[in-house]
Amino acid sequence: MRSPALFCLALPATVLATAAGAQEVTTPAAPPPASSEVVVLGRGLDLPPGTPAYGQSLIDRDRLTNDASNRVEDVLADVAGVQQFRRSDSRSANPSAQGLTLRALGGNASSRALVLLDGVPQTDPFFGYIPFTAFSPERLGAVRITRGGGSGPFGAGAVAGTVELVSADRSDLPLVSGQASYGSYDSQQISGVVTPDIGRGFVSAFGRYERSDGFYTTPEDQRVAATARARFEDWSAGLRTVAPIGPDTELQATALAFRDNRTLRFAGADSSSEGEDASVRLVHRGAWQVDALAYLQARNFTNKVISATSFRLTLDQRNTPSTGYGGKIELRPPVGGDHVLRLGVDYRGADGELFEDAYNATSGAVTARRNAGGAQSTVGAFVEDDWTIGRLVLTGGGRVDRWTITNGFFAERSGAGVLTTDTRYRDRDGTIATGRLGALFHAVPGVDLRAAAYTGFRLPTLNELYRPFVVFPITTQANAGLGLEKLKGYEAGLDLSPVGGVTLGVTAFYNRLDDAIANVTVGANLRQRQNVDAVVARGVEVTGQVRHGAVSLQASYALNDSEVRAPGLAFNGFVPAQSPRHAASGTLAWAPRRGPSLSATLRYIGRQYEDDLQTDVLRAATVVDAVASLPVAPGVRLVGRAENLFDEEVVTRNAGGSIDLGTPRTFWIGVRFGR
Repeated sequence: MRSPALFCLALPATVLATAAGAQEVTTPAAPPPASSEVVVLGRGLDLPPGTPAYGQSLIDRDRLTNDASNRVEDVLADVAGVQQFRRSDSRSANPSAQGLTLRALGGNASSRALVLLDGVPQTDPFFGYIPFTAFSPERLGAVRITRGGGSGPFGAGAVAGTVELVSADRSDLPLVSGQASYGSYDSQQISGVVTPDIGRGFVSAFGRYERSDGFYTTPEDQRVAATARARFEDWSAGLRTVAPIGPDTELQATALAFRDNRTLRFAGADSSSEGEDASVRLVHRGAWQVDALAYLQARNFTNKVISATSFRLTLDQRNTPSTGYGGKIELRPPVGGDHVLRLGVDYRGADGELFEDAYNATSGAVTARRNAGGAQSTVGAFVEDDWTIGRLVLTGGGRVDRWTITNGFFAERSGAGVLTTDTRYRDRDGTIATGRLGALFHAVPGVDLRAAAYTGFRLPTLNELYRPFVVFPITTQANAGLGLEKLKGYEAGLDLSPVGGVTLGVTAFYNRLDDAIANVTVGANLRQRQNVDAVVARGVEVTGQVRHGAVSLQASYALNDSEVRAPGLAFNGFVPAQSPRHAASGTLAWAPRRGPSLSATLRYIGRQYEDDLQTDVLRAATVVDAVASLPVAPGVRLVGRAENLFDEEVVTRNAGGSIDLGTPRTFWIGVRFGR
């Protein structure tokens, strides 16, 4: 890891030199500004004008901080078609199952969407899941969701779409803000943000803690003496600084630490995840614009598997350390007012290994000790241009990536310490080119037409390659021979704004994910990760919003016709696992500038299948949430929240009739201040 680490540390210095050189060469002398005031935004460069050509949805700060669960992953479900592998949120899902995808490109738990926070990739370096408990809504300013393949910065991995989390800037953050709540099942949430101005910049210190005795995920008729509530306890804390280093240049730095502990289904079935992340970003808004960053992530994961018959420990995945590192440099040279040209390079690397012990469920003796792991990387160059021709905006770009999968191994020793297996997997590498094209036509005021086509790819994660796992009664094997997933797709859409405060968007799409990685049934209670021929998804997405005074309505619907192409196999033509055909969401809110506020959110997720053979069904579910707030003092509000108001039974897992359930009716009461 030494070489990548040095690369990351050297990047800021290289960027500073690049920015300084660009100013020196291309910026003509100018008179001193009338004011010495420097505006610090705390964000990246402006979006290119062709960005809306790729179907997008925006979730603003008010919505992020006013959801009934107060959890980012639940707010993302406002955009129909965005889903985690399972229907559970981070209170009652195993962390390794919290991958994010779009457009029913299901099949396994790794993220097929690229998730960024201030431009930094957030997927776990080993597993590919998203550490949602590290994202406190109070520290975020917005979320932008782009569907389809990507080819810009860090485009590798964006086969289903890109989810961009943006930190709140100075204009969003008062000096002190926070909230504290108490809820059902002896649950507590507390979070706060302190944001003082430091010179012409600012520092934002943020933290969040929550815990709960939890609810039962096991249906009442399946509970036994060893059944446990889904207890959880997690915290996150961090510091973000934004400082000007020139009239057009700012430096942003972020440090974050988090830990998450959960118990699922049986007493002793405990899991934990933790991380320490750091990043530095330089943004220059001169004639030659620059956006550059470097990051380093240290993560770990543990998990204990309890037998569903003896209720004793059978597997202790006691240590899974991993490291992620990378960086990018993006340049926007001055090429005329009609063009926005982006040029850049980026690098992502990951390494990790697992240590696990298998136990005899009767005697408790260790039967095997396993150690496996490896490393992978991508380094890519990209170019993208947006060309404005009157009412027409054309956008297009491409990237070329060199990828590697190296140092893969699997070793197993007996309980007595005798080496029984020692496998070293061959190193692999390759080069792949991807790209995208889009067009946006402002036909008449209030009517925009758009179309796009794209390709993309995703490397298998270290987890998919080297780590088997057990969710009773199913064992899923790893596969060190997995190949890349490769996407191609196209879409067309229409955006309408007939009158002020009313918007409507419709998108039709076709996506084909070749060599899709799926958990394939290979025997009784046995699956293996394999590349299948393809997953094909066709569908329609509809979004709408109406605002009139203090009243607003936001709605989203996704129709997904998705199937697996696997000629000669039993599941050919079947729907991918965990892929609903229908999904919908709507939020009706009344929020006057002063006084009380009310909102209600309805979410529907259609019937889907647990497995590739369509034997176990997860029935459709409709959940209604509500939030009410009342001002009680200047800057202070009393807030009441209700999740799953009508106590809908949401099945999140069905393995041959062994059921897990999602969040039941849950009430919260609390106070919020500083907004």
